[in-house]
Amino acid sequence: MTDTQNLTLVQAVRDGLQTELHEDDDVVVMGQDVGKNGGVFRATEGLFDEFGGDRVIDTPLAESGIVGTAVGMAAMGMRPVPEIQFSGFMYPGFDQIVSHMARFRARSRGRFTLPMTLRAPYGGGIRAPEHHSESKEAFYAHEAGLKVVIPSTPHDAKGLLAASIRDPDPVIFLEPKLIYRAFREAVPEEPYTVPLGEAVTRREGDDVAVFTYGAMTRPTLEAAETLAEEGIDCEVVDLRTISPLDREAVVESFKKTGRAVVVHEAPKTGGLAGEITAILQEEALLYQEAPIGRVTGFDVPYPLYALEDYYLPSAARIEDGILEAVEF
Repeated sequence: MTDTQNLTLVQAVRDGLQTELHEDDDVVVMGQDVGKNGGVFRATEGLFDEFGGDRVIDTPLAESGIVGTAVGMAAMGMRPVPEIQFSGFMYPGFDQIVSHMARFRARSRGRFTLPMTLRAPYGGGIRAPEHHSESKEAFYAHEAGLKVVIPSTPHDAKGLLAASIRDPDPVIFLEPKLIYRAFREAVPEEPYTVPLGEAVTRREGDDVAVFTYGAMTRPTLEAAETLAEEGIDCEVVDLRTISPLDREAVVESFKKTGRAVVVHEAPKTGGLAGEITAILQEEALLYQEAPIGRVTGFDVPYPLYALEDYYLPSAARIEDGILEAVEF
């Protein structure tokens, strides 16, 4: 029987980093305050003392330099895991991400790959300023050459992180900080991976398929359980990886139910919900029994904390979106 630890999501991230540092000498962790300080959320706490400053590297506050240095390391065969302290600070490194990180394999016609995993805490709900709380995952999902991973549980966080670090291509690994310490889960102590590009059904149901990921998985499951008391049977699918998207799982769940709702905290316009809607129209239109619902953040700048709870999809707002699809 596999030994487990009861970990929070941020502890599982740390465990995943520690495991991969042990597994592969080419893995290095780098970023602002990740070393001696252990990271702003303590995701790298203790790793500097264990592995030293050559493997857990404190960098200057220069996101373009952090990403660019990691690109060079990965091109030469290392497996860097750079951290951007908040996803809202990734924009100074955006040129490196789009122009180099995403395109290196294609530009070199496959001669070079970039096995690097860019980590960042992302999303809202912790009463932080707007640049610390945005959900801009669609930026990266839109860029060919990048994989985009967003865990929703501690078990998946460790396994998806390991799979990302071992992947030959670059991965954007977004960690929903709202649930960093929200709950604990049994996480195997031994190394393991969770495959990239595979969704998981968190709740089986026959009436409506609800697609979500990251921090929104928990309120979606809460809404599903509440609606079950009213006789509405929701299927909840956690996408886990939004690029590549598990199209087959999305389509099959929709064919089963004929109704769908997509939940994410990112703004509605240009968000992943629109892409999922298009996939279902293209591949399963004849199964559709109602308009596909979207429960999302709003098309406004991320609000200050007094309005944060109104911006993020709540269980009650998700329930309303599901009811609208079911009662059509």
